[in-house]
Amino acid sequence: MRMTAPWNTTLRRVGRRCLRPVAVAVVGALALVACSSGEKEGESPPPVTRDVSSVTTTTEAPPAPATTGGSAQSTRVTTTTTTPPPLDYEIAWEPIGDRTDGGWLTVPLDYVDPQGPTLDLWVVRHRADGDQRIGVLLANNGGPGAPASTIAANATRWFPSELTDRFDVVSWDPRGTGVSGGAVDCIDDAQYDELFSVPDLTPDDDTERQTVIDAEAVFAEQCIERVGESLRYIGTNNSARDMDALRQALGEAQVSYFGFSYGSELGGVWATLFPDTVRAAVFDGAADPGADALEITRQQWVGFESAFNTFLAECSATPSCAFHNDGAAEAAFDALLAELDAEPIPSEDGRPPVNVAVAVTGIVQAMYSDTFWPALERALEDAADGDGAGLLQLQDLYYQRSPDGSYTNLLEAFKAITCADDPERPTPDEADAEIEPLIGVAPRLFPLTTGNYTCTFFPEALDPRLAVTGVGAGPIVVIGTTGDPSTPLDSSRRMAEALEDGRLVVVEANQHTGYGANSCVNAVVRDYLVQLEAPPTETLCS
Repeated sequence: MRMTAPWNTTLRRVGRRCLRPVAVAVVGALALVACSSGEKEGESPPPVTRDVSSVTTTTEAPPAPATTGGSAQSTRVTTTTTTPPPLDYEIAWEPIGDRTDGGWLTVPLDYVDPQGPTLDLWVVRHRADGDQRIGVLLANNGGPGAPASTIAANATRWFPSELTDRFDVVSWDPRGTGVSGGAVDCIDDAQYDELFSVPDLTPDDDTERQTVIDAEAVFAEQCIERVGESLRYIGTNNSARDMDALRQALGEAQVSYFGFSYGSELGGVWATLFPDTVRAAVFDGAADPGADALEITRQQWVGFESAFNTFLAECSATPSCAFHNDGAAEAAFDALLAELDAEPIPSEDGRPPVNVAVAVTGIVQAMYSDTFWPALERALEDAADGDGAGLLQLQDLYYQRSPDGSYTNLLEAFKAITCADDPERPTPDEADAEIEPLIGVAPRLFPLTTGNYTCTFFPEALDPRLAVTGVGAGPIVVIGTTGDPSTPLDSSRRMAEALEDGRLVVVEANQHTGYGANSCVNAVVRDYLVQLEAPPTETLCS
């Protein structure tokens, strides 16, 4: 899905830290990453490999095979082993493009029951160039919920030749996403507006509050009905175990990894479970792995508010800004949001009016990169004139709505995977009580009065996401960006601190994730992945 005004040829990739949708849960947003094309670096010295002496041993995919086997068990004892059972993992590769193959990897639905039901994961590989090959670079573009197979299918758009010539770039649709098994498709396209655009973020009475609660209940009930038992096995821990099954299928003792946004959390769990198999790992736009849901919400609210205040301040200082308002863009926005709360404005024929929920979602989308800011300027000015179409278009981009009215299942998978990771199931009253300390921390963009009901109606989490430590994995490069609203720099710093040997690289840019923002960070990543030359922590790339 593309939006004409802000999208251009510099948009190379989609990397996401999908956060709970602002319309009903308000713990952040889906991210569309804008990246500069990046300067091509010179050739590096011959590659080196981490010591493995201690190791113990864009093409359409076909429809995903259905889950096989008997019914999965409904209770589990969480495994503490760091290696999947010795099954015969293999992939029958078929060519799907230039130096690109695709195939299916069969893995257990539940690693505690390895002989039970299975899932099939769609995997794509972009092969390295002959004699320069170092090994495998696994990659994930975030979410949770984003199908990642497109990274390898478009490897040369994601990475420079100095990496694609040396690594087999391998990516896959994680369980629950894309065309892989357990794919989450809970609601019909026609329900998106009803469930995510109509509910009022600032309900004035119990009836309006109940509308918000009912929207989450409907979503969860349909997920349980349509996805079935696999809904409980699509969490991050199992995806990390899938990564090691993939490594085994590729015949590699160690692999390298590049995770964007949520991909950093997936990589952190993988590095914690399977440290001996980590050759190198890069986590770009990393979230704080030790934060609970409430703290993540606080960090992101503050991050988005800070980015939006920067946008408004620049608009006030720039007469050519469409929302300039004689240098008072901040006051004009505050007045506009109050008006939308009191009386939503029309958007497009057959679509819901623009209320606070739609406006905030659209603004959050635009904060992922300053390349969206010109479009937001015009959308806010149009909204002030009573036309909400521009804000609705930004919200549609956030939800990945196609012109024909269809949606991907990214948002649905995001919510389901989030709840598989989160052990908490607060009642609506408990959720409202929990949110009280956050009311007012970001008053301009998040004037919210209700709690997060996203997981309230989901089944119990059988295997909540484990703590990230990376003990024994060696140095891991963590990239944090100064103007990142979704995973603020402080959260990336905390990821680096949580890891046994995290090396933080700070990139000065107004965007979510930093790789590709300048030649400095590109060179740091190249030297690390190719030569295993890890930078000192707090390296600055400006």
